[in-house]
Amino acid sequence: MAARGVHVALGVLCALCVSALAGCGSAGTGGLESAGPTRPAVGPVRLWPDLPPATNPPIDYGESDIQRVPGIRVAGGDVRSVDAVEVVRAEVRARPDARSGADGLYEETARAIGACVSEPASCPVMRPYYRDLTGDGRDELIVGIRMPEQQVAVRVYRAEEGGLTRIMSTVDQVISVELAGRDLIMRVGSAGIPGYEYRTAWAWDERQGSMLPTRDEIVRTGPSGGRSPAGRGPGPGPEVGVGSGSGSEAGTASRPDPGPSGTAPAPTPVPPPEESP
Repeated sequence: MAARGVHVALGVLCALCVSALAGCGSAGTGGLESAGPTRPAVGPVRLWPDLPPATNPPIDYGESDIQRVPGIRVAGGDVRSVDAVEVVRAEVRARPDARSGADGLYEETARAIGACVSEPASCPVMRPYYRDLTGDGRDELIVGIRMPEQQVAVRVYRAEEGGLTRIMSTVDQVISVELAGRDLIMRVGSAGIPGYEYRTAWAWDERQGSMLPTRDEIVRTGPSGGRSPAGRGPGPGPEVGVGSGSGSEAGTASRPDPGPSGTAPAPTPVPPPEESP
């Protein structure tokens, strides 16, 4: 009798399952429907496969340049123990005539940095920020330096072996600088394509021991306008990292070596990102 009861129960269960499945397939009950034929996947196709490998090294834009900051000691490996202004002043003292490259600054900017102690109100070194960008559990020091025509130099420093190492240096006419996780994201106005901006995400690269521009994209931000000659970087600036540009500068101040030219309205001042706890 027990076995017969089990068979009856199983029979009822099977009947219910068949009924439910039939209901799922009926029209108007929200059942699965075909989306039509699937487009075939198209794999990448290599163009000009017979091109020979490059014999000359690519142009060095200085993205992986790292420099030990002379004369700066970091107590306990904590970058918060150092003065950001003194860090930049130490670099200017070590290379006072640098107008291009990772240390490049305008002449008037270098002079103003030298006078930060006596004239703090006009010091171009902005408020420092701190964030663990390398993933080692310790914060790095992030410094911004105001320059003519709303150019901003962004530098990142890491505590190493009791001292300080600069692991990133770039200059551009910046719209904003943001922190997202361990990425430092820079938004830069586009001179050649109105209504668009460049967004570059810098991230730590263990192999190079420096911050590298790992993602670089152009993003639409407004209505499209007329076409103009292409050129990234609407104003002059030191040839540092990616996106450093040049153009005409008002006045007679000494300026860094020029790069590709372009013109565009000056972007808005750099809003400070949220400070990490």
